[in-house]
Amino acid sequence: MSQSPRSRRTARAITYSVVALLAGAALRYTPTIQARRPAAELLATAGAPRYAAADDPTDPAATAETSAPRLPSGAVWHQEVDTIARGETVDAVLGRHGLPGDELARAMRALTRDDLRRVPAGMTVTVGGVSTESLPTEITLRYAVDRVVNLHRDGDRWTRRELRLPWVTDTVAVAGTIVSSLYDALDGAAPTLPRGARHELAWTLADIFEYRVDMSRDLQRGDAFRVLVERSKSPTGAVKLGRVLAAAFDLQGTEVEAVRYSSRGASGEFFDASGKSLRAAFLRAPVEFRRISSVFGLRRHPILGVWKAHKGTDYAASAGTPVRSIGDGVVVFAGRKSGYGNVVDVRHRNGYVSRYGHLRGFARGVRVGSRVNVGQTIAYVGMTGLATAPHLHFEMLMGGVQRDPRVALQQLKGGEPIPGRERATFAGVRSSLLAALEQRVGHGGGPQRVANAE
Repeated sequence: MSQSPRSRRTARAITYSVVALLAGAALRYTPTIQARRPAAELLATAGAPRYAAADDPTDPAATAETSAPRLPSGAVWHQEVDTIARGETVDAVLGRHGLPGDELARAMRALTRDDLRRVPAGMTVTVGGVSTESLPTEITLRYAVDRVVNLHRDGDRWTRRELRLPWVTDTVAVAGTIVSSLYDALDGAAPTLPRGARHELAWTLADIFEYRVDMSRDLQRGDAFRVLVERSKSPTGAVKLGRVLAAAFDLQGTEVEAVRYSSRGASGEFFDASGKSLRAAFLRAPVEFRRISSVFGLRRHPILGVWKAHKGTDYAASAGTPVRSIGDGVVVFAGRKSGYGNVVDVRHRNGYVSRYGHLRGFARGVRVGSRVNVGQTIAYVGMTGLATAPHLHFEMLMGGVQRDPRVALQQLKGGEPIPGRERATFAGVRSSLLAALEQRVGHGGGPQRVANAE
């Protein structure tokens, strides 16, 4: 039998009340644990400058505990739990839980501008009071898993307290082997990490290696990866990943390495084994990490229905997805061109021309003669011309002849090297981080499928 809306609301309120009480107990009886600074510690041992540490959520000034309410004789504590709907305001929720106009105004004045401006949809609001009083005495706003704002009423005055739950930070290594995709490999390699964190890690790795590796098409079955990343855990069990400190991909026997290092003389955050920046002159892909629907070579044309050479690479992506210039250059064509539909051609200094076809439209200011920078949005994915679905058709041309983009871009991967005066420092940082990575991954067997995430 289905429950009535009122019954469902009552059941939900009871469930939320139990959760709120348990959370309050955790806040009161969980001791504050000083967060470790694994990245700084690792780098300090190598004699390198310390990186700026993440904000410390265990600041004693921000971790005040909530005292359990003292009830008058014969009084009973009761509370109601609600959630903020999309587009709803805090005062609207409090108004329907028994706060009259004047009292509501006083409670709202106790909140800060930041409290009122950043109200996430789905935020839990708990309103509590004692049976002997007509007005609530406690209001709890849970903005995030680690941030709680509490309002306490004493007479006609409301006071605000913000609680920051302590996170404990360490480093964790994740290693695995590619079978179908990086997403699936991370799902199998780190099952103890939240799914969202695993996907975020995949996107971060794609961003780090975007000048060297196209995660959509360069990865092959049997390729392996390993990554050292910061992990933070809250007392309630929530897990979030922080900065990647080091990572490596074994691509068909060729290793591509990324080590986080702050150089004064070379641009970029990550450097390879030889000390060259991973930030190079050309990106490996004109769209962010996405699935490719077709690769360079022979294929059956989806509209013409005949076999012909497909002189480029197709990136399947939703209509409107930003298209990036793979390098600095000058726009030499922006318009309509037969089966390409809307197309942009960019000439680069080395003589190559990159072509982007089937576009829905061009970015503002993109016209013949315009100068564009590497990574700049120049157009948007569409399905103009001979296209059956939204996707980007990408080509590299030399002397008007199409070249395999994978081969052409592989030859253009050089990055800015670290200055000679920093070589010794970089070597120490690299040695320390890779040693920590290998220690956590394990010895004698290469990358493991199971993450050291416990």
